[in-house]
Amino acid sequence: MRVVSGIQPTGNLHLGNYLGAIRNWVKMQDEMEEGSQCLFFLADLHAISMPHDPAELASNTLEMTAALVACGIDPMRSVLFNQAQVHAHSELQWLLGGTARMGWLNRMTQWKDKAGKNREGQSVALFTYPVLQAADVLLYQATHVPVGEDQKQHLELARDIAQKFNNDFASEEAPVFTLPEPYIPPEAARIMSLRDGSSKMSKSDPSEMSRINLADDADTIMKKVKKAKTDPEPLPSEAAGLEGRAEALNLVSIYAAMSGQSVDSVLATYGGEGFGKFKPALGEVLVESLAPISERFNALKSDREELDAILARGAAQAREIATPTLDSAYQALGLVRAHH
Repeated sequence: MRVVSGIQPTGNLHLGNYLGAIRNWVKMQDEMEEGSQCLFFLADLHAISMPHDPAELASNTLEMTAALVACGIDPMRSVLFNQAQVHAHSELQWLLGGTARMGWLNRMTQWKDKAGKNREGQSVALFTYPVLQAADVLLYQATHVPVGEDQKQHLELARDIAQKFNNDFASEEAPVFTLPEPYIPPEAARIMSLRDGSSKMSKSDPSEMSRINLADDADTIMKKVKKAKTDPEPLPSEAAGLEGRAEALNLVSIYAAMSGQSVDSVLATYGGEGFGKFKPALGEVLVESLAPISERFNALKSDREELDAILARGAAQAREIATPTLDSAYQALGLVRAHH
């Protein structure tokens, strides 16, 4: 198995990012069989498809690297890198641009959602984004790509591009690209704001109290949990009883996700209790799991040299894995590639 997955570099990482994506990556890495490999990259080339601040993108890329390592991604066991340092991503995107079809890209629901009414005003990169995504995985002969619902269509596209390229330019005996299979990660918890159970926990919420940041220390975590919005009712003894109680459901879901239990089993313990008892227990669970992460994260975040070294080493490994595929794509197209 070779698993390839990318993540947009964002700053101000919080509990929602950890439970949403990062923790699944760590699980995948830890459960890899002997001889299998995970490649995880920071999708900084994808980030420029939307208006962005260059200084912010650079610092977010480093901050996200620090977060991934702090949460348990081990650069010695997984290949961790940022796209921009591996030129093969951009090169292969262009080579695949001859195979990808306008009609295929026009059908992408994410393009329709993100472009909205003003299609003409969007960047070309936003339109061709899925071709770069195809290059991201085909470059490494990925066998599996973790996809949520929103990305299924993009993986289908990558398979279509690979299939058409193989048919047009290679033989059945020696295809250039592997067709990657979707890997559906375990359902990620959807973590909501601590101030409003109907909106997602987000770094853009003006209230610091709405989210638990990966950089928060134990006291801050405890304070935020105790101040989290709730209702006056005691907790029910099963999940159905949380219907219409968004904040209560959110806090119980966070407890369940952090302690590896189901919502029902958390309620079997705390059903009938009020939040005066439940919140301190939730705070304890969070502090226990997050304290070592935030300590490592804060130390790494300010160690520019170490972060640069991690990314440079990862990029060198990624380039080595990518080169044979890139070579054979050039060759299949009748292009002569210069080797530096």
